[in-house]
Amino acid sequence: MVGNATFRHENAAIVSVSAVEAPLVMTSNHFDERLAPSLKRLHLSRRLLERVAGVSERRWWPEDVDFEEGAIQAGKDAIAKAGIKPHQIGLMINTSVTRRNLEPSVAVRIHHGVGLPSSAINFDVANACLGFVNGMTLAASMIDSGQIDYALIVASEDSRPTQELTFERLNSETSTREDYLREFATLTLGSGAAAAVIGRHDLHPDSHRIVGGVSRAGTEFHELCVGGPNGMFTDTKGLLDNGLKLVVDAWTEAQDSGWNWRDMDRYVTHQVSNSYTNAIIKAVDLVRNRVPITFPKWGNVGPASLPMTLAQESATLKKGDRVLCMGVGSGLNTTMMELAW
Repeated sequence: MVGNATFRHENAAIVSVSAVEAPLVMTSNHFDERLAPSLKRLHLSRRLLERVAGVSERRWWPEDVDFEEGAIQAGKDAIAKAGIKPHQIGLMINTSVTRRNLEPSVAVRIHHGVGLPSSAINFDVANACLGFVNGMTLAASMIDSGQIDYALIVASEDSRPTQELTFERLNSETSTREDYLREFATLTLGSGAAAAVIGRHDLHPDSHRIVGGVSRAGTEFHELCVGGPNGMFTDTKGLLDNGLKLVVDAWTEAQDSGWNWRDMDRYVTHQVSNSYTNAIIKAVDLVRNRVPITFPKWGNVGPASLPMTLAQESATLKKGDRVLCMGVGSGLNTTMMELAW
């Protein structure tokens, strides 16, 4: 069955996936120290980031390192791991939320930095934290159509500039408890990069086939989380409640459409926080020890979060394992994608 909500692929697979950690470790205790004046003035407890969100640390790029360099490194690593050459890539999609300018696309610098040929189509796909999964779907469709043999999907995020501005704003004498809660999610963001080579399964029998999945949109909730270079402002409860309902709707539709995801070997979710992860596990009755958790050390790395987690898990996955990628992005949008490892 192929339709607007449910999609299946025939010959597309993940040939390789790689992750690059930003090198500077920023602990939540350090963030509490930076926010000490406002926490004291507003009578807010320290350690909220650890106790409520479960985020102990996240990473930053150094001031002299651009986030695009992380994407370039991840892309080169993924191509090397795939055992192919850059000239074989026919499509490159950048799915980063972070961008320094509106024009040109972020993709062009990454395309150039990785050393891709002029014949490789390149563009940005922006869909909040769901972008990487959307990029994989587009690439898989183009591979199934016969237009390309290989695609490179990348994402790289830099939370540092936004968080620095958030510190300034929340430490202002005019900031309120409501301001702190509205920008709390910003403090959970992290920096890092990921890349995947998508290719033809018949050319790589040991690759990990993209079986298909289901998508759902709840765009009436597009104002619940709004972010830009100056900050991210979130209705945390509204985002969780409505995002959870969207996930349950998509999960139910998947089962009705013939998917059987009750007993997957691994559930690789977009990494946000304790409350989000616990709510998803409970809502669709996932096996908890099959849900890898990376947000305590990386925070929420936007669209790079899920592939970074998948790259980490790839070391322990074995041939024949069934993997379900599950993501939700501001907007709201959700996608679940099955992989045959």
